[in-house]
Amino acid sequence: MLSRVADSLYWINRYVERAENLSRFVEVSEAMALDCPPGSAEPWQPLIDASGDRDLFDQLYPSGGGPDQVVEFLVKAEDNPSSIVNCIALARENARQIRDVITTEMWEQINDLYWTLLESDSFWHQPPQEQLREIRRGCQLFYGITDATLSRDLSWQFSRLGRLIERADKTTRILDVKYFLLLPSPEEVGGVLDELQWISLLRSAGAYQMFRQSQQGVITPRAVAAFLLLDRNFPRSVRYCLERIDETLQVVAAGAAAGKPDPLECLSGLTRARWSYTGIDELVTGGLHESIDALQQDLNNLHELIHARYFVLPSLATADEAAAIPPAQASVSVSATSHDLACAPA
Repeated sequence: MLSRVADSLYWINRYVERAENLSRFVEVSEAMALDCPPGSAEPWQPLIDASGDRDLFDQLYPSGGGPDQVVEFLVKAEDNPSSIVNCIALARENARQIRDVITTEMWEQINDLYWTLLESDSFWHQPPQEQLREIRRGCQLFYGITDATLSRDLSWQFSRLGRLIERADKTTRILDVKYFLLLPSPEEVGGVLDELQWISLLRSAGAYQMFRQSQQGVITPRAVAAFLLLDRNFPRSVRYCLERIDETLQVVAAGAAAGKPDPLECLSGLTRARWSYTGIDELVTGGLHESIDALQQDLNNLHELIHARYFVLPSLATADEAAAIPPAQASVSVSATSHDLACAPA
């Protein structure tokens, strides 16, 4: 498979996954802001930290931003390359470049979603909850179409890889930001507000119903963290994503000559083992924030190694160039630039 094709497939799915996650984060925060009493934890600024774009937000809104500015930044801001609208635009542009590789149904769905966001006045006149719900469903429909119509060859493997890495990253970010923000004071433990906030976190990760099916009784911070990080069956848990990432990389590398594992194989296997054979007590005792920080660095390193191994032509990339790939690469496509937003309908 050509490097540019693998690169585009990977980024299409990272962008769609990112847009789907952001739409859910904002949708849940909108509902949380209506339900919480005055004086409770403010739900908006943590979303900026969870998106990983705090520096850019502070640069665009130096005096700070309220709910309207946060929603604008995450949903529509042209200056934010990771806003929902920009993510869908970049996903579409990557898809346009490889229309002969993806299925017609995949192209039609991402193209329809793109033009809905770019040119449908009626869409933006809906209530915000309806807008976000429609975006989320559009992204989920793209996943379903991809899984239902794309052959399980390298095209599907790179698509899956991009989706899983983005999903693991966003699950860790929303948990890391919200976990310590929501830890209750002694008098609030087990109260209505306490439970409402943890339900909000689970819904932000698309995990509430599955958590309830696996856990009975009072929702506790430790149980929430254990489910989002270590559950082996929930498809958005960190453990599930890491196990599938490692499996996918093994399939992609199946044709490589046998020998000593390279850095990508080593990091993927070690990260999978670390999160498959640890317990929540060990993570909390050792520092949950520190563990999540280390995992986010591992995910960044995995992305960089995948990029260097599969997306950069050997004749064009020196060792120094491969080592210079910035962590921020996860926010900006290696094959799509800002002019992509102006592309005309096909």
